[in-house]
Amino acid sequence: QVQLVESGGGLVPAGGSLRVSCAASGRTPSRYAMGWFRQAPGKERESVAAISWSGDRTYYTNSVKARFTISRNNAKRTVYLQMNSLKPEDTAVYYCALRQLSPFSSGNDYYTKDNDYNAWGQGTQVTVSS
Repeated sequence: QVQLVESGGGLVPAGGSLRVSCAASGRTPSRYAMGWFRQAPGKERESVAAISWSGDRTYYTNSVKARFTISRNNAKRTVYLQMNSLKPEDTAVYYCALRQLSPFSSGNDYYTKDNDYNAWGQGTQVTVSS
């Protein structure tokens, strides 16, 4: 089965930037969509960003639009989340997730719900100090 490993989390002051990465290994599907979720203490996990297999289509939750950028490198089987202008409310554990696509999928769709995804990483902590 596929394994997802996040990296790049840490402590950053408000207004700073951070890039988290998620690398897929093992039995990686031939085509897959990816997403980033986060969960803050005492809150439900929420979708932050998502990207299609083609990389042409992306999604951002309203609170991170214009600050976060999701991208992917399919040759490296890696997805990235560049986070700029970070705020204390961005503090959370960030998880990447993978959705295997059927052979009939266009590869141009992104997914935003937890149960859309087949595999999850272990999470990486992002802490933004005020």
